[in-house]
Amino acid sequence: MTAGEFRAGSIFKMDNKFYQVVESLHVSQPRMAAFVRAKIKNVENGAVQEKRFNVGDYFPEVDFVRKDLLFSYEDGNIVHFVDGETWEETIVDKTLAQDALKYNQEGIAFTFTSVDGKIISIAPPTFVVLTVTQTDPSTAGDTVKNALKPATMETGININVPMFVNSGDKIKVDTRDGSYVSRV
Repeated sequence: MTAGEFRAGSIFKMDNKFYQVVESLHVSQPRMAAFVRAKIKNVENGAVQEKRFNVGDYFPEVDFVRKDLLFSYEDGNIVHFVDGETWEETIVDKTLAQDALKYNQEGIAFTFTSVDGKIISIAPPTFVVLTVTQTDPSTAGDTVKNALKPATMETGININVPMFVNSGDKIKVDTRDGSYVSRV
């Protein structure tokens, strides 16, 4: 794969590390060689960096496998997941699953991405529906446009929500950035 073929979500190997393209922009200017400006994420430690590549820079393609697994249980620093079809169990370190588990609910399938048999990332679904367990009640006059207030969800995470959301409401949350999408 060349840098000119980068697309969001592409996985490649550079300097013996695996990276995922977050976003890329092909730039060509008069009298200059074309290049690709890409935001890439180290899939092992999550570090994001912006980097400039020549369009012809070659990177070995990576064969990766994506599989959906269901949360089973936690045992100290180990988390157990199962395949909903074969009931095969997968055991991972809690630090790898920590960010995804913030959105854990019964029946949610997590997407595991593996390269060369090694799990490199665990992701929850893009959108989840959570119940607001605690937030300040809105009062008359709190109708400032785009005003937000903190709310605690059933999973324990805090999200900023619009003033009209109350405790007990179900809301749709974007797990990519932890933001409020809509009331359900």
